[in-house]
Amino acid sequence: MVTTKRSVVLIVLCTFIGAAAQVLMKIGGGQIHGFHLQSLLTNFPLITGYAFYALNTLLLILALREGELSKLYPIIALTFVWVNILSMIIFHEQINVWKIAGIVVIMSGVTFLGMASKPSSH
Repeated sequence: MVTTKRSVVLIVLCTFIGAAAQVLMKIGGGQIHGFHLQSLLTNFPLITGYAFYALNTLLLILALREGELSKLYPIIALTFVWVNILSMIIFHEQINVWKIAGIVVIMSGVTFLGMASKPSSH
């Protein structure tokens, strides 16, 4: 099976949508005080976060049906990178050397896997 550029673009889009979903769920979770069904159903950030996860799932299905799972799924790890960046910007979370090292390892791993999926020229 050949992995299309469309599949890769959809997977990368999934990483952005997944990161946004997690941020929205954190914001929405911070607005919950006690478990009341009405407050959950009217919690716009929480509902939007779950809607983003639903959209993420649909896009993931489209991407995976046209590509190789072993080539596409590792790209999902980029979600961790975007969540860290958004957490610094939105929640003013601190980044340390270990988080930076983890981000570098993830970015390197995704890059190496992408290079490994290209056919060799010889």
